[in-house]
Amino acid sequence: MKFNKFLVAGATVLLSASALVGCGSSSSKAQAPKSTVRISASDVIATMDSSMNTDVIGAQNLTNTMEGLYRYKGKDIKPAIATKVVKPTNNGLTYTFPLRTNAKWSNGDPVTADDFVYAWRRTVNPKTKSQYAYIYEGIANAKDITAGKKPVDSLGVKALDKHTFQVTLEKPIPYFDQLMTSSTFYPQNPKNVDKWGKKYGTNSKTLVFNGPYKLAKWNGPDNSWTEVKNNSYWNAKDVKVKTIQYQVVKDASTALNLYQSNKLDRVNLTGDTSKQMKGSKGYSIQKQNSTFYIEMNEKKNELFKNQKIRQALSLAINREQLTKKVLGNGTTPAHSFTPSNMSFDPQNKSKDFTSETAKTGKANTTYDVAKAKKLWKEGLAETGNTGKKFNLTLLGDDTDISKQQNEFLQNQLEKLPGLKVTLNNVPFKSRLSRSTSGDFDMVVTGWNADFPDPINFLTLFTTGASNNKGNWSNAEYDSLVNKSMNEDANNPAARWKDMVDAQNVANEQQGVIPLYQNGAAFMTHSRVKDLDYGPSGSYNMVSLRVKD
Repeated sequence: MKFNKFLVAGATVLLSASALVGCGSSSSKAQAPKSTVRISASDVIATMDSSMNTDVIGAQNLTNTMEGLYRYKGKDIKPAIATKVVKPTNNGLTYTFPLRTNAKWSNGDPVTADDFVYAWRRTVNPKTKSQYAYIYEGIANAKDITAGKKPVDSLGVKALDKHTFQVTLEKPIPYFDQLMTSSTFYPQNPKNVDKWGKKYGTNSKTLVFNGPYKLAKWNGPDNSWTEVKNNSYWNAKDVKVKTIQYQVVKDASTALNLYQSNKLDRVNLTGDTSKQMKGSKGYSIQKQNSTFYIEMNEKKNELFKNQKIRQALSLAINREQLTKKVLGNGTTPAHSFTPSNMSFDPQNKSKDFTSETAKTGKANTTYDVAKAKKLWKEGLAETGNTGKKFNLTLLGDDTDISKQQNEFLQNQLEKLPGLKVTLNNVPFKSRLSRSTSGDFDMVVTGWNADFPDPINFLTLFTTGASNNKGNWSNAEYDSLVNKSMNEDANNPAARWKDMVDAQNVANEQQGVIPLYQNGAAFMTHSRVKDLDYGPSGSYNMVSLRVKD
């Protein structure tokens, strides 16, 4: 699970004092260094250990400097360390990957099948305490290994020879190809990891690289870092930009100042600064594979078990105003909890998943106060609550922008007759803790995709799922999700239809009320070309170009 960076970033006020010196007040234009792209980052790199990383910043820098079996180029999965995109055998249970014989680590060691075996076993090993070990479930014995019930060497991975890596699954995983693009499945150089132990991934000296760039002069707490082209990379001829420089900038005004003084080529904007620059040259929006939504606690409040009540709450919210007037940073109204522009119909790749569920989604999320009041009245009658008043608490984060968002939602929902909404804005960790314990009426929460497949979102809300905090339950929905993961797992068209049907059920039921899909607003100098943002939420910097 990757937590939303937008709201987290909103809680952080200023760039460090040392980084601000000479930046905010400068009016002179800097000269851009040749073959170098300078980019703002929202925070520091927490770790470069692919077994331990949990956030999008680490994932981006791992994608820049390391490489696994596959890599996204645009929307397409391309072979990376593997020489081809492999078709499974044995009824979808066995994947045998031929590896490139010319792939090397930056210390000169070859990248071998044993490096994958080592890394994957290390990630599922309970001693590693990887928060992402769960994503290996489905690979033979992974779940039992992470639970401490089976030995680590029983994981369904094998080096058939130096350059042939084989994976055995317990059941077909339809999104296995997408998983193989994730940094969580990258190989590791055993000699190097063992040498540094717990220090591995904490600074650039502890790392060797097999990707397009090498991380140079980086220590964990650093607010800036540099990546230089890795000439040992097997595909180095396609890497045209020699240097990428990152600078942590948490304040949008500072970011804009750095951009306008030509000290950064690409910066992230939020809030008023984003609204100020909208429409200007260099401004763009990048949609992200994450959504925010309201969960209603059906276990605590029987009222939420009524479909019309849930639909009324949803229809009372003007998502256009929320995203444009309140958030203003590239977020867009969401009509389902599954993000748009993330996954595409296997029979027609021009068809986005959410476009195929748009009819039910828009019918239940398009602002319509009159209809909301009608459904609210009918829902109250069906539940024996006609004429009664309700005081419900809305739980949310305590960042400035979250507070603004929640005040807006409060105003919208209180248009329903007899409904009073009390805000409870708490620190991020408290919000998560109270969501888990069920200490809320309604909560604003979100999810970032672990991999670009609708099932990553659909499984959140099956009956009894650990992240189904509102305890919404629907047998038809559960059946469709289960069918997509088992009976139809090896039939892409049937599986896709199962997921579309499940999303339509969720849209009609409004068991979860979608609010918006995250986006990020950027200013980018025209010298920067071919920013290749993939479905996994990371940029493929092999495609990056710069015009000096």
